Amino acid sequence: MRSRGLVVLAGVVVLVLAVGVGAALVLPGRGGGGPGPEKVAADYFAAWRDGSFTRMEKLVAGAPANFADQHRALSRGLAVTSIDLRPGRLVHPRPRHAQQDFTVSRELSGRGTWSLRSVLRLGEVDGRWRVLWSPSTLYPGLKGMGSWRMREIDVPLLALTDRDGRALPEGGPLEPYVGELTDRLATDGDEAEAEDDASPWAIELQDGGGPAQRVKVFGDRTGRKIRTTLDRRVQAAAEKAVQDAPGEAAIVAMRPSTGEILAVADGLGGRGAFLGLYPPGSTFKLVTAAALLGDGMSAGSGADCPATVVTAQRTIRNHDGRSLGRASLRDAFAQSCNTTFARLAVERVKAAKLAASARAFGFEGPVTPGVPASRGRFPEPESGAELAEAAIGQGRVQASPLTMAMVAGAVADGTWRSPRMVATRLVRATGDPVRPSHAVPDAAALRSMMRAVVTEGTAEVGSGEPSHAWFVGYRGDLAFSVLVQGGGSGPKVAVPVAAAFLGQVR
Repeated sequence: MRSRGLVVLAGVVVLVLAVGVGAALVLPGRGGGGPGPEKVAADYFAAWRDGSFTRMEKLVAGAPANFADQHRALSRGLAVTSIDLRPGRLVHPRPRHAQQDFTVSRELSGRGTWSLRSVLRLGEVDGRWRVLWSPSTLYPGLKGMGSWRMREIDVPLLALTDRDGRALPEGGPLEPYVGELTDRLATDGDEAEAEDDASPWAIELQDGGGPAQRVKVFGDRTGRKIRTTLDRRVQAAAEKAVQDAPGEAAIVAMRPSTGEILAVADGLGGRGAFLGLYPPGSTFKLVTAAALLGDGMSAGSGADCPATVVTAQRTIRNHDGRSLGRASLRDAFAQSCNTTFARLAVERVKAAKLAASARAFGFEGPVTPGVPASRGRFPEPESGAELAEAAIGQGRVQASPLTMAMVAGAVADGTWRSPRMVATRLVRATGDPVRPSHAVPDAAALRSMMRAVVTEGTAEVGSGEPSHAWFVGYRGDLAFSVLVQGGGSGPKVAVPVAAAFLGQVR
């Protein structure tokens, strides 16, 4: 387990999960030999335009055996007749890595043009620049060999707008959420009469063994308009930050005072910002701290922070062997003392109270924003060792970016609210329950503890796997979470993503 820290950026209190110190770099880069990233990217796009998968594959580091088949599956499934690629600016988010955003437009055999934005990632491999290809290069968030098809839509189309009644952005990571929400809200009574024989069509993607997802709709048989809670300005800022992130990332932003979801920028795939589950690591110490405060401690209560502690036969260590000795709970939180929180959870809070605190922040309860979302997982620990791990966000504890945005929002406002993408009555119309709001005791003390954090840290995943970089926090009536999957370093990876997002939201 690593430590975690909080940073104050332009008035926003943020919880950082990363290791090390640093920032993203913008540097010209060339490998030890061969062409630089600009030339490799240009050659890759040229080969893609020509449909030469062999040339493309030669530019990819460790291309999968089904590299060409994945491209052909999309083209055949959607009857693609032509492709247009428009690369953007190439940047260097960190040393020996580069990336270039691009827009790809495909003509679909008389059905229309499908345009989307994606990112080409490059890196130095054995001293030479290569494309770091993954299925998400082909379609943002794609995990494997996707199954693509065009399907005629029998249900009426709804025109979903942003909170101000404006059209939602197309071609970006929001589309799978909008498509799912449209399906769930459509009813037979809303169908508009078609003026001709043209029926709307949808692009559907089945990624692995999951359900088919609608990612794009063509046609104009539109019934009523429905306003969502989404904010175009916040959404655009989140999408740009995720697009420029050095890895697969997601941002969820919400309004703590109402539970309204303002933005969902998802590069994880499979609606991972809502459905994906990841170890929350030290961000979960907010939940553990709330349990300690509820058990009679205060931010100023004494707390030991040794470098190592053995509790319930489980050895817990602080990152880099850090030791504060005798400190306050606020200091232990600020310095992300794993030893403090693990031992206090075992010796004072106990499993039932920590589980109750987790439930108060939305874990294990239904989360129904209007489209399917996973419950944050906090299985009640079955042993003291499991309890020690759970207190620092490890073991069987899991959360989605939406879950952690809810935690940040609850601390910011002092009230936990059920998140939603549309009006509450429309959430219920989808068949989902809406959980009642409830106060979060000691939220003011939690906010003061968040402000005290000055270190940086990281959440760990399973042995041998890369760390995920988390960054959660709030500014005024805006709460958010940032996750860069396998990002490793918050200061070098997650912080720049969050800073880019916040810099565009005024």
